[in-house]
Amino acid sequence: MKKKDFLPYSLLLIQPIFMASNLVVARGGVEHVPPISLAFWRWSTVFFLLILFNYKIFNKKKILLKEYKELFFLGLMGCGVCGAFPFIAGQTTTIINMGIIYTSSPIFIILLSYFFFKEKLNLFKLIGLFSCLFGVLIIIIKGEYLSLISLKFTKGDLWMLGASIGWALYSIFLFNWKSSLNVFERFTAISFFGALSLLPFYILEQNFVVSTIFDMKFLFWIFFAAISPGIIAFILYTYTQKYLGATTTGFTLYLFTVYGAFYGILFFGETLELFHLYGTFLVFLGVYLVRKKA
Repeated sequence: MKKKDFLPYSLLLIQPIFMASNLVVARGGVEHVPPISLAFWRWSTVFFLLILFNYKIFNKKKILLKEYKELFFLGLMGCGVCGAFPFIAGQTTTIINMGIIYTSSPIFIILLSYFFFKEKLNLFKLIGLFSCLFGVLIIIIKGEYLSLISLKFTKGDLWMLGASIGWALYSIFLFNWKSSLNVFERFTAISFFGALSLLPFYILEQNFVVSTIFDMKFLFWIFFAAISPGIIAFILYTYTQKYLGATTTGFTLYLFTVYGAFYGILFFGETLELFHLYGTFLVFLGVYLVRKKA
């Protein structure tokens, strides 16, 4: 591996640690904060934190006016759809189903990148894709292959499928739409438009579904969601994608599932089983293979 490539490829392993912490929010945060409210205030907080360091973005009005349609689309997909849909899905579907459906996102990334932007595929990348899929599947079904027969799908699964497609669209257009803003400025603008896209749905939820209780638990989950699976995860994802492309970086979602299983062990008392080790090995093998050249 070339020296300049070491950091981007290392981030394939590191970035999902922060992205997977969103599962901690999904398990714990939604018990105290309604799902759309959690997504809206999360991205509003991300914007206000980032603007403190990127206030000079207001001097780039011409660039913002030129790119606002792209920035709104990225905010809608990355923060709106992928921010709220998983939390809504968790109310009517199982974690097993969510895991299976979310791992379809890299497949959508590969297909959309190929059809829209003619991104090349190679044999190692395809083998790595199926290795990751099989590894995640082993973890999801806990090594009991017959459990696939008993899986049942609900309307929550459609929400999760929407989130998977949304993340694929965010990933490929983030990489292929070039911007005159730097990484931090662009992410600041994306977080603003993401919160803006959630605002009308937040108002509806607040007034007609369930009201948000603004207490210390609210503050804890909002700031945790904003910083770990928000600012840190998205910036590292953007940096990795800049050097490795949308397809390769999309494989972090498989590690997302693996790390999520270990978060369950650490924070929710779940047990480490042999199938976790088998699945983890196959996922790491798959990530290794996507680095190979054809």
